[in-house]
Amino acid sequence: MKALFHNNQFLTKKLVCLLALLFFSLSYAQKPVKAIKSEFTADVLSQKLIGADGKKQTVAQVLKPYEGKVVLIDFWASWCRDCILALPKTNALKSANPDLVVIYFSLDRTHDQWKRGLDKYGIAGGINYWFDEGWKNKFNDYIELNWVPRFILVDQSGKIADYYAITPDDPELLATVKKLTQR
Repeated sequence: MKALFHNNQFLTKKLVCLLALLFFSLSYAQKPVKAIKSEFTADVLSQKLIGADGKKQTVAQVLKPYEGKVVLIDFWASWCRDCILALPKTNALKSANPDLVVIYFSLDRTHDQWKRGLDKYGIAGGINYWFDEGWKNKFNDYIELNWVPRFILVDQSGKIADYYAITPDDPELLATVKKLTQR
């Protein structure tokens, strides 16, 4: 009888642990976006970022030099393991599509952390910007950024061609890049 009671107690503890794990996993899991957006508003394009050169620019100013090109925005942070694991895939995508412009938008907590991450992960020579206002800002709120890495593809006319990819080897993202770069 004691053995049966002990086994039931053990199973109950396992069940409670499993339910707690499931609850916390769902609480912190990536949430789907409410609506797929096809363009940026003027207001969200006015969001400012700091460039690798230390100058503040709006998102519109960041994107302006690349009008007529396909742009992949890579939202990342140096503390994010998945972001770091995605960097080689982003490099492979860029290598396979030389006309693709990759712009990195960092969600690092501090300027120093961001700058160290650029050097540590070998992207210091790329096109890099940092949200000095933090994760919660009008641009990120508009695109419902709730997880990194996240990728947004912008077409030659400045419209959003792929709104929501969480890896640079996402099949839909790859197909859209191929379609847009083979025009």
